[in-house]
Amino acid sequence: MSTPIEISPFHRSDYSLAGLLLHGRWPESVREWAQLLVLAVRIAAVPGTVPTTEVFRARDDVPLQAAGNPVGLVSCEGPAIGADAPAPGSFAEAAPPALLVLHPPSQTTPDLPEDEGAASGCLLLPGIPQLGLDHRAAWVHADASGYVSRMVRATGVDPMSDPDLAVLASLLAA
Repeated sequence: MSTPIEISPFHRSDYSLAGLLLHGRWPESVREWAQLLVLAVRIAAVPGTVPTTEVFRARDDVPLQAAGNPVGLVSCEGPAIGADAPAPGSFAEAAPPALLVLHPPSQTTPDLPEDEGAASGCLLLPGIPQLGLDHRAAWVHADASGYVSRMVRATGVDPMSDPDLAVLASLLAA
């Protein structure tokens, strides 16, 4: 049995989500990353935790005072649009293993009326298509109670085929 992945959310002083600390090991597949995205979207569905659409980046560095066996973190890099948004190419120098965008319920269009209050998110696992390593992605809609109304995983995705993927890919483009 492999080491479990444990995730600890952490917040800013206003209780908005600052990121997720990963313990044990990194996700190894699109499935495991999608499960991490489900947790992040469920947190984003709690009112006030994600005030606007925000971009998160996976990083290897961890806080020195972190307890347990931290392996990395997924940190908030700022809003997806606006003056404080990361600029296109911001992550071109050192491409992260994953980028996420989280949308709060106020910026998520539910598929069905009973899904009102759900948040949504998209995950990009960048590949190197020139070397045969396809881009992989996942999309999730979930509410704070844990109900997942949509979860899609895909390999070989074209970043220009989806608005969220296009934004995330632009942050990686040199």
